[in-house]
Amino acid sequence: MGAIDRISAGIRRAIRQRFGLWPILELRNRVTMAPALPRLTRFENNEVSRLTAELGHVPTANIACVIPTYKRPDGLVASINSILAQERQDFVIIVVDDGAGLPAVLPQDPRLFSVSLSRNSAVLGLVRNVGIRLTNSRYVAFLDDDNTWTPRHLSEAIGALEDGVDLAYTNIQRHTADGKPFDVVGAPWDRRLFSDIRSFVDANSIAVRRDALKLFSRLPRTKATFPKEDWEFVWRISAAARVRHVPVATVDYLVNETSFYTSWDLDKERAIQAGLSAASRE
Repeated sequence: MGAIDRISAGIRRAIRQRFGLWPILELRNRVTMAPALPRLTRFENNEVSRLTAELGHVPTANIACVIPTYKRPDGLVASINSILAQERQDFVIIVVDDGAGLPAVLPQDPRLFSVSLSRNSAVLGLVRNVGIRLTNSRYVAFLDDDNTWTPRHLSEAIGALEDGVDLAYTNIQRHTADGKPFDVVGAPWDRRLFSDIRSFVDANSIAVRRDALKLFSRLPRTKATFPKEDWEFVWRISAAARVRHVPVATVDYLVNETSFYTSWDLDKERAIQAGLSAASRE
């Protein structure tokens, strides 16, 4: 039984009302997973040094699009193609393979750069950090290898950053494995609400001004770990950042029951999102 579990229900409720659920759970995560952090930090730093030398130069553009990938060659190609099809074309794409090996054939474009970690880290935040650190840009956006963007994603998200905010997020249209629309996730920004319910912000939907950017947590999270690394990332940035919700669905997101990082229960997801929508209207 953990320390939080030994606290009386009334005290737990008061703590949660004051701080929110995710900050409390993240504090526990940092304590329990701390022994792994020095090793993972050294690995990330070493990989950035090695891959910088391998690339020979730093990919530079107005926007850096970071794609972490692991054993999804077809999904990766679809993700890359959705970036290449953007209305805005002022970007570079950095694909960071988490040690499984890159597909033999990727789309041909001089703005596309791909690298492989020397071994599997199984830490999604670390993989994204490598992509961030290997690029130079004014803005950074993230896309996973089982999702795609609509052609207007960068126009909408980066447009909000150019209008003066530090972090912008759009809505995501979720689909089941057979391609059927599942739901649309998105809600106006409310940091207090965000700290205590299932997140309405996903890494695939966000764009961040680089001068407001922080690296992702390197904690070795599992499917059962809460908060997820992108929720914690947004929570941490939003403490000092101007955040804007762009209420347009620009991400086609796969509710992927074979995901390496997330366990999906579709009936439970429907109930969660119904509750989230009701909470955001209160």
